[in-house]
Formats: sequence, C-alpha cells, structure tokens
Amino acid sequence: MSAKRLHRVCAALPDAELTHPFGPDIDVYKVAGKVFAVLGGNVGGHRITLKCAPERAEILVGEHEGIAEGYHMNKRHWITVDPASVAAGLVEDLVDDSYFLVRPTPRR
Repeated sequence: MSAKRLHRVCAALPDAELTHPFGPDIDVYKVAGKVFAVLGGNVGGHRITLKCAPERAEILVGEHEGIAEGYHMNKRHWITVDPASVAAGLVEDLVDDSYFLVRPTPRR
C-alpha cells in the first residue's frame, strides 16, 4: 500500500485531522485531539504507527513479520505496520480499529 493511499484511508475517517506536531516530515492523524495514526519518522521507509488493543497487538506482532511493537510509542498499546509487507485490507482494518479506539464515544 502506498503512502498516498494510507493518507486517503486516514483522511476519509469522520473528523480526522492531519497535523504536524513533530515537524513537517511526520504526519499525525487525530480525531477529537487524540492521535490514531502516525506516518513517517520511522526507520526503514514509510510505515504507519497505530493504536491497538494490547491483546490484539501481541497476536499481530507474533503472526506478521510486517507488524512490530510501536516505534517510539507505548509498546503495549501501539503497533508499527510496514504496509508494503502486510495485506492492504488488514492495514485498512487496523487504521479503522485505531480510529475507533481513540474516538470519543457519544453520550446518551
């Protein structure tokens, strides 16, 4: 999956905002002020760092060579994905999951 497609997937989510709090070379997508995706700034090419439930993160890291513990993030709650070596559908699902983990839930 290309960096351009990653950006389209992140930007298409409701109320997603592209920010650059770490400088112009690191793209950070937020919803309601909370980070759900970080693109760039990773050693070894374009990668995306995403929020992930700890139990799922452990499984994904064990099963996929292209998924590692979060780069410069809490290793229990974040993963870093190499979109060139992980199926595009899985990458898109992981972006969605990350978004929904940080998005505020509506009050009743």
